[in-house]
Amino acid sequence: MKEKVDWLIKRNLRQESIERWLEIAKAKGTVHVPRLGKVVYRGDIHVSREGVEKPLRQVFEMTVRTIDRQGQNLLLPEVETYETSLQEEPGTIIDLYHAHGTSEQFHSEIKSDMDLERLPSGKFATNAVVLLLGMTAYNCLRLCGQESLREEGIAEEERAPLRKKVFRRRLRSVMQDLIYMASRMISHARRLGMTLGRWNPWYRFWRREYSRFVNAYG
Repeated sequence: MKEKVDWLIKRNLRQESIERWLEIAKAKGTVHVPRLGKVVYRGDIHVSREGVEKPLRQVFEMTVRTIDRQGQNLLLPEVETYETSLQEEPGTIIDLYHAHGTSEQFHSEIKSDMDLERLPSGKFATNAVVLLLGMTAYNCLRLCGQESLREEGIAEEERAPLRKKVFRRRLRSVMQDLIYMASRMISHARRLGMTLGRWNPWYRFWRREYSRFVNAYG
C-alpha cells in the first residue's frame, strides 16, 4: 500500500474458525452448485485492520462437499480466503490467483527443460546474452508447440499426431517430437540439404511448419 501497487495474497487461516467462515459465506456469498453433493459460495467482505486507513477486502471461496465423486460421504467444508486491492469480481480474483501456477510451470521449463537454472559465467553481460538467446529459443519452441495444437484450416494428414487433446505442450515434449528427430544431411547439385524419414509420424507436420516459418520470417 505504501508503494501504491495492487496485490493479491492468499491468507493463512491459522486459528480462524471454519464455522465462522461458513456463516459469512451463507450470508454474503453467491451460491453455485456444480454437482450433487457440492455447494460453492463465493463473495467478499471488508475488514478493518489496526494501522491501516482503509478496510481491507477479503475474497473467499467456501466449498461444502457432502459427497465426493466416488460417493464417499464428507464432513468438513473447505475454505480459501484472499486479501487484495483489486476490484474485480470474486470469481475473477480467485482465477487470477490460481493462474500463478501456470507461470510457475513456465519458470520450471526454462530452468529444467532448457537447462538455464545455473548461468555459465560470473560476468553479468555474458549471462545477459545467454538469457537473451534462451528467450529466443524458448519463444520459438513455444510457438512450435502451440502451432502443433492448431487444427483449423489444416488437412488431416498434416496435423500433429497427438494422442489426446491438450491446451499447452511442455517444451520437453516439443523438443522430443520436433527437435530430436532423426535426419540425414545430403549433398545434391552442389547444395546441402536435410531429409527426414517419411514414416516419421511428425514428418508432414514438421515440413508444413518449416515451410510456413521460412516464408513468414525469411
